Amino acid sequence: MYKIIKPTTEQELAAYFHFRWQILKAPFNFPEGSEKDEYELVAEHRMIVNVNNDIMAIGRVHFNTAEEVQIRHIAVAFEAHGKGYGSLIVATLEKVAIEQGAIRAVTNSLESSRAFFEICGYTKFSAPEALRKLNRIHMLKKLSAQQFLIHPKWCQELQSTWENTIPISDQMGIKIHQYSGTTLEVRASLNKNINLHGTMFAGSIFSLGTLAGWGMIFLELKRKKLEGEIVLGDGNIHYHKPITMQPRAQVHIEHYECDYQALNNGNKMRVDLTVNILDGDTPVAEFKGAYWVLPQKKTTD
Repeated sequence: MYKIIKPTTEQELAAYFHFRWQILKAPFNFPEGSEKDEYELVAEHRMIVNVNNDIMAIGRVHFNTAEEVQIRHIAVAFEAHGKGYGSLIVATLEKVAIEQGAIRAVTNSLESSRAFFEICGYTKFSAPEALRKLNRIHMLKKLSAQQFLIHPKWCQELQSTWENTIPISDQMGIKIHQYSGTTLEVRASLNKNINLHGTMFAGSIFSLGTLAGWGMIFLELKRKKLEGEIVLGDGNIHYHKPITMQPRAQVHIEHYECDYQALNNGNKMRVDLTVNILDGDTPVAEFKGAYWVLPQKKTTD
């Protein structure tokens, strides 16, 4: 389980900047302190920490103009590369920017980071001469209030599938919020799931977790160019706190396990995954699901 936090205390900020130096500057023998610049006090900072409060990734966003933000200092723990934390921190910073009125985001990165930012939806544009002299590339992404970070058609198909085949999803106000390729976030309406105590029904939280897990499998099958019928085999949830504000469910690829070879061989495939349930930014529950993907039946003439 992980959580995204805004470093505010002296201890959190010290850990945040030390991590930035350790990942981005120390390998090139820059001294500690070189990781900071003049924008720190006016920027928004975020970091992802695991259950042991170890930092997995960090990043920063600041406004260049009233409509444009710049994403900078994306750093991921060396042992966490390839697990989706980089795209998750970028998506988090974009969300912060959108909430503050930004309509586009830019990044001036090294050529070695180009592929990563392209996955996040950024496009290379002609860079000013000053950036070219620094061997930097200029990349831009248009932001929208509700954006599927990649594969919007898949997300639209998933939303339609829920609405047409699982009516409870529409009754609960369940909507796909973001999909980065490694993380799926699904949200529900609190007003449609509220009990007499003013909190979300426990059964609704379970359903939100179930559908988020189902949706991640749906999108992963699309990514792998596979087909099959998805069913829940077993589900368990641990509730820590009630939901009183914004129900959110997040599925991260790091907490997703399966053997695609089984489905490729025409056999049913088991998928084990974990869904983190949040109330706004506060973790409140953890859903663990064991799903089965049944191979499509072959038709005969």
